[in-house]
Amino acid sequence: MSIQAKKVKSDIEIAQEAVLKPIKEIAEQLNLQENEWEPYGHYKAKISLDVMNRLQTKADGKVILVTSINPTPAGEGKSTVTVGLGQALNKIGHKAIVAIREPSLGPTMGIKGGACGGGYSQVMPMEDINLHFTGDFHAITAANNALSALIDNHIHQGNECNIDPRRITWKRVVDLNDRALRQVVVGLGGPLQGVPREDGFNITVASEIMAILCLAKDLQDLKEKLSRIVIGYNYQKQPVTVKDLGVQGALTLLLKEAIKPNLVQTLENTPALVHGGPFANIAHGCNSVIATKLAAKLADYVVTEAGFGADLGAEKFFNIKSRLGNIDPQAVVIVATIRALKMHGGMAKENLAEENIEALKNGMANLQKHIETIQSFGLPFVIAINRFITDTDKEINFIEKWCQDRKYEVALSDVWAKGGEGGIDLAVKLLKVMDQEKSRFRPLYDLNQSIEEKIETIAQKVYGAKGVEFTPAAKKQLQEYKTFGWDKLPVCMAKTQYSLSDDPTKLGRPEGFTITVRELRPSIGAGFIVALTGDVMTMPGLPKKPAALNMDVDENGRAIGLF
Repeated sequence: MSIQAKKVKSDIEIAQEAVLKPIKEIAEQLNLQENEWEPYGHYKAKISLDVMNRLQTKADGKVILVTSINPTPAGEGKSTVTVGLGQALNKIGHKAIVAIREPSLGPTMGIKGGACGGGYSQVMPMEDINLHFTGDFHAITAANNALSALIDNHIHQGNECNIDPRRITWKRVVDLNDRALRQVVVGLGGPLQGVPREDGFNITVASEIMAILCLAKDLQDLKEKLSRIVIGYNYQKQPVTVKDLGVQGALTLLLKEAIKPNLVQTLENTPALVHGGPFANIAHGCNSVIATKLAAKLADYVVTEAGFGADLGAEKFFNIKSRLGNIDPQAVVIVATIRALKMHGGMAKENLAEENIEALKNGMANLQKHIETIQSFGLPFVIAINRFITDTDKEINFIEKWCQDRKYEVALSDVWAKGGEGGIDLAVKLLKVMDQEKSRFRPLYDLNQSIEEKIETIAQKVYGAKGVEFTPAAKKQLQEYKTFGWDKLPVCMAKTQYSLSDDPTKLGRPEGFTITVRELRPSIGAGFIVALTGDVMTMPGLPKKPAALNMDVDENGRAIGLF
């Protein structure tokens, strides 16, 4: 069937026509024993953490990271390429697993959409995964808000830890874009209702508990990390932790099922582990360490992704996840789209469907910077041109020649329209590159460097900034964190996804700019320091016309307008 014939079908229409295998068959495909997985309906399952113990001496498969250039607001199909590449590797006779994040309801009901891939390269059941799935995000939300309730109750009941209500840094969360909740006041209504104080909400995917779940090695490690969460400071300005409150056991109990990876399948029945979902612009942007490492034990190749461009998700995958999770990535796929490159070349968003070689040529600087970033980590790579229906042959040929002139391996990915078949060229070229050029992976900075040096390294080497400016508040925090012994942790940069700079309007490859760090936040349980830059927010808002306006359900319970 031609692309033109397929284009009339939406992702959800394609998904609803799919013929899936019972999840038992997918588990058997991976040689999982019957007591090692638990069905959640016909097509979903949780995998026991005991599998890692059984397979601990088995050699790991090769981990391949899919990243991209700076995206347009609609995203560039990174998840689609991830799924399609996994399907393609299986098609050419290799044992591959896809390992990706769970979608947040924020972008699902907002503007960007879900995170199941698209077209004929989707993880299934798409409706379930994009909505409530196996309840992992609800468990994380419940654990986060249980901690908030326990903090307020502790203060109300006598405040044994001497917590200063003005210095509580822990916020409540909800898995939706809700700008009205960014700043709130709790405890109003008199003495019986608690102690009044300022509070606020983050989106669930920005919660430190989400990050902890995704970086924990096992249940005991999860509990240990939860115990180290800093919830605020006492009247002596010393940090107060979850361990001080004595509630790490209760929080772990709420997460004991959520920590188990979720097993599903793609449209072509390739096994997929979908687990965890931190945003890459305000969190570390990778699926769980447990899922990635488990996939590496169960297959020869793991195709995983990290959110947004290489300046965000990939940087954090390498400097945070790979370091803390002891993961050794072997290669990278850099996804580029003609529409995003034209936007970086100065073309207006509403005109991106039109052919424009000049804008495309100007936008290639953005791709070049992301290539340099991946090279700085010592990893072989392939550029994947993720094909859209509006792309012209002339535009595709321009990118291919640009890459060939610079000796960059490039492949046209047509996995949206053709599934695994459309990713075979990418898979073959990736394997060739991995065979010719071995990984020399190394993080960009040493943990013994100061927080300022780590941030400056990322800003200069990854973003291309001339320097970093710290606000007076951030400078004060730098001194405090050094006093508390937190300065040897990695840094998680919170930055706009649309630009290499901290200004979303500076597209392409801006030069001579300064990154402004306005605030630092300790995620001591997760094991990193968050640096907020520019105007980035940890609770997004909905657009004027959110995707939710197009959503419905028919009389048979089938979703409409999900994508």
